[in-house]
Amino acid sequence: MANNEDISAVGRILVNPKQDLTTRFRALFTLRNLGGPEAITWISEAFVDESALLKHELAYCLGQMQDERAIPILETVLKDTNQEPMVRHEAGEALGAIGNPKVLDLLKKYAEDPVIEVAETCQLAVRRMEWLMNGGEKTAEGSNENPYCSVDPAPPAPRKSIPELRAQLLDESLSLFERYRAMFALRNLGTEEAVLALGDGLQCGSALFRHEIGYVLGQIQHEASIPQLQAALERTDENAMVRHECAEALGSIGKEACLQILERYRKDHERVVKESCEVALDMLEYENSSQFQYADGLLRLQSA
Repeated sequence: MANNEDISAVGRILVNPKQDLTTRFRALFTLRNLGGPEAITWISEAFVDESALLKHELAYCLGQMQDERAIPILETVLKDTNQEPMVRHEAGEALGAIGNPKVLDLLKKYAEDPVIEVAETCQLAVRRMEWLMNGGEKTAEGSNENPYCSVDPAPPAPRKSIPELRAQLLDESLSLFERYRAMFALRNLGTEEAVLALGDGLQCGSALFRHEIGYVLGQIQHEASIPQLQAALERTDENAMVRHECAEALGSIGKEACLQILERYRKDHERVVKESCEVALDMLEYENSSQFQYADGLLRLQSA
């Protein structure tokens, strides 16, 4: 069991801009796994960093921890228009993941934000919270289990055929919430047919939606998605938030073809894409190694 001294030692690595980004990422995910008030304090301190990618992941981890002590810092980040849109978006999503109804009014306010990614995120978070408040979890028996232990921005749709789910996923006349439900249902199936249906979502209109497609393809780690992820990363006019998520997905899949693609974009002109490729290459190395875990901040301290 880690004590506060261990947590502080890992926290100091996270907040130190002189450390490699990959080392700081591993420290962050170590703190996420350890949890508790001390870990939240250290994660919160890093929101002053210059890396939008790191701050995005800070918010993501706080949401996945589902600890209400993180609500104040996430509210501050969501409200701060000096933060990058991808960071504010992730703070909104994290507040939805924590699921405390006391943030509902704030999320409804930012569902009207002029930054579309922030607005759409908060609209989804409001819908998820309302779904929870209406006892949605009790009526979710008709859907497949989430095998990834992640807290998702929408529950999976009830069981349907893959063609039906694909049609729901790609129907831009439906609400994002209903389309996300199809996305997570396809993700939970995880078959090659489901993966190819998800990959078609990388052509849809909403950048937020496309970025979430990249994220779920990274969770599934199916090599059938490599061509579509590569095509999205190679589109230099694509939203950087989408390209970043596709790069990280390629790192998670961890095949030789992914290595070659990521090496090519690790010097990209977009900082968030370049950094995502660095982190993805570290993830790829982990996926192909005998390392016990990716979140190895404590192990690194012990061997230092």
